[in-house]
Amino acid sequence: MMTTRTYTPKTSALVLVDLLNDFLAEDGKLIGQIGPMLEKLNFKSHIERLLSAARKAGLVVIFAPHGVDDHSFDDVKCLHPRFQWALDNKVLRTGDYGAEFYEPFKPLPGEIVVSRHRMFNSFQGTDLHAQLKKKNIENVILAGLTSQTCIEGTGRHALELGYHVTFLKDAVAEFTEKAHLAALDISYPTFGHEVLTIDEFFSRLVA
Repeated sequence: MMTTRTYTPKTSALVLVDLLNDFLAEDGKLIGQIGPMLEKLNFKSHIERLLSAARKAGLVVIFAPHGVDDHSFDDVKCLHPRFQWALDNKVLRTGDYGAEFYEPFKPLPGEIVVSRHRMFNSFQGTDLHAQLKKKNIENVILAGLTSQTCIEGTGRHALELGYHVTFLKDAVAEFTEKAHLAALDISYPTFGHEVLTIDEFFSRLVA
């Protein structure tokens, strides 16, 4: 008989991906494309509620930001057009306003900010795995942007590394509804141990 899994703050980390100005600020370079879905999903208010509850509960909170520069893909012979477009349009450029954390969701002192990922996977080329191991984390809880790209890519890698993976389905957003639903309905149940709402997750968090 299956039992309902519970989570503890000591072994669980909330990993927040790409809460950056280019996605979320009114003058961000991607807000015109993703803004309608952010509004439809009430994304900002959900992240605000999630972050507040996580801090109050004493969860390990980790921020995993995107960031690239002119040399980020020097070793990539076949760069995907999506990343070439980002380079050409100076999107999510390390050191620029667009790659800074969106002010309402900025990390607090003591919270972990891992090194920047260049594509869709917050583990690849970063210290995320090392930071999780240092904290003896077993459960990775994922939220942020975007549903079908960096959240999905990070969750897949977490699964391969042996973590228990939980996707928070009301704390992610995507550029299109089709891509968003593909992540929620197909990818997350495939690569995650759990696909929960924010409230469902916190109902299973025990001291």
